[in-house]
Amino acid sequence: MPRAKRSKQYRKLMEQFSMSFGFREPYQVIVDADFIAEANKCKMDVMRRLEDTLHGQVKPMITQCSMRHLYGRKSEPGVEAAIEQAKNQFERRRCGHHPDEYPEPLSTLECLQSVVDPKNNGVNKHRYVCAINDETVRAKLRQVAGTPLIFIRRSVMIMEPMAHVSAKIRSKDEKSKFRAELRTPDNKRKREDNDSDEEDAGQAAPRTVETDKPKKKKKAHGPKEPNPLAVKKKKSKPNPNPNTDSQHSKGPKTEEAVTTDATTKTDQTEVPKRKRIRKHKSKGASAKGEAATASGGGDGEAHAVGTEA
Repeated sequence: MPRAKRSKQYRKLMEQFSMSFGFREPYQVIVDADFIAEANKCKMDVMRRLEDTLHGQVKPMITQCSMRHLYGRKSEPGVEAAIEQAKNQFERRRCGHHPDEYPEPLSTLECLQSVVDPKNNGVNKHRYVCAINDETVRAKLRQVAGTPLIFIRRSVMIMEPMAHVSAKIRSKDEKSKFRAELRTPDNKRKREDNDSDEEDAGQAAPRTVETDKPKKKKKAHGPKEPNPLAVKKKKSKPNPNPNTDSQHSKGPKTEEAVTTDATTKTDQTEVPKRKRIRKHKSKGASAKGEAATASGGGDGEAHAVGTEA
């Protein structure tokens, strides 16, 4: 399998452990004596390889029993370098198996079993990543749910796929989440039914002011129309032939056209009459006229008397 493809699988696998079992960085990695001895034998940079495999920061740890196993193999070649590396780079995980109570160190299986699953209930309580080269120990830890396993083979660090127990728990959690999402509409429907029952019983709450308000219409998207106040109104042209009826026209006339036709007809048929102005005589002129008539009357009378004489 190509290296890039294997790295992608490891990243997805750690994402699954993070979502299902709550693994977070820095990952706590517990190593045993065989794993660190094999890494030094292959001249492998353990810290960098662990970070590349887990795709995140790591916190390497080693138990007291594993350190005692390394001291017991001190005569083997390459083990002294492994002891120095474990002292300087690895944090000591106290397993509770003190040399005073246990003159001989416990086996790797018993020690790691008590650390990873202290209550023996098949749960990786502290979310440890186990880097173990012993096949029997890995087979036993596969029964503990949520336990990533790493080993070295032919100078290559390999991460095991998720065990059957862990995969079963993960699929169960996913199904429960999926069912919970499906139940949400039913709960909503149940609440609506309860509201309707309350309304039928006359216990419905009074409507608020916000519910009585009409809903605002959504604005239609598209080109905006011009402002009607800024648009210049079209002037209606007067009809040059007012005698023409509407029968000859193609379409019905508008109100403005009818009014303009009526005004033009009245202008042409009706001619405004000239008003007669009456002139009133002044008082002085009327007095002179009366005097003249009076004088004229007296002369006539005198002329008549003369003739008779």
